[in-house]
Amino acid sequence: MSIEYRITLDDSHQFSYRIELERQYDPVEASSAPAWTRLGNQQCSNCPLSKDSFSHCPAAVDLHRVVEDFQGLPAFTKAMVWVRTPEREYTKHAGLEEGLRALLGVIMATSACPVLGKLKPMAQNHLPFASNQEFILRAFSLYLSRQYFNSREGRHADWELKGLVRMFQQLQLVNQAFWQRIHDTCKGDSNLKAFLTFFSMSSSMTYSLETQLQKIRPMVMSAGESPE
Repeated sequence: MSIEYRITLDDSHQFSYRIELERQYDPVEASSAPAWTRLGNQQCSNCPLSKDSFSHCPAAVDLHRVVEDFQGLPAFTKAMVWVRTPEREYTKHAGLEEGLRALLGVIMATSACPVLGKLKPMAQNHLPFASNQEFILRAFSLYLSRQYFNSREGRHADWELKGLVRMFQQLQLVNQAFWQRIHDTCKGDSNLKAFLTFFSMSSSMTYSLETQLQKIRPMVMSAGESPE
């Protein structure tokens, strides 16, 4: 199962990527990746990986081609972004920042990083160009679905969503470390701004759970109560 991205700049320069959703860390591939992808370079404070087993950061190894392709390009550069998932295709003429945010997000969520791997269910149902409201609704829906199955199968169900907040707190630490990696590597601002907006969307979940719930409540409740 894979997702394809094609980003075509207004000058017709084109970049194509195929993201396999089931990937493993490849030590041989990692050994040829640039120095900024090494595990010890701006390593996330909550990283559970050992340098004995992982010489390089799995997510950084997966990302380095995209980062290097677009470094030096300003975020306001316009591009036609085409995405094909197993179910459908999407196209949008957008700023490079928006297209890269979607691409970087799906690559990170399907990497061998055990922290980012918590987002893999969202990547398997990838929605490029998602708004903040769509991101929140999907995150809540997937988390609550998991709690439903936990409850039905006799495991603890976290209906108060405490685990969701903890998960995004951990993701926030990863995003901060990655932003620093990209900041140290990139000459332009396209990758920086893409990471900054991705970071802002995920970090919003940690500040006020109730605020985020209230943002989606009108839509969720618009159909009214179901009849008894």
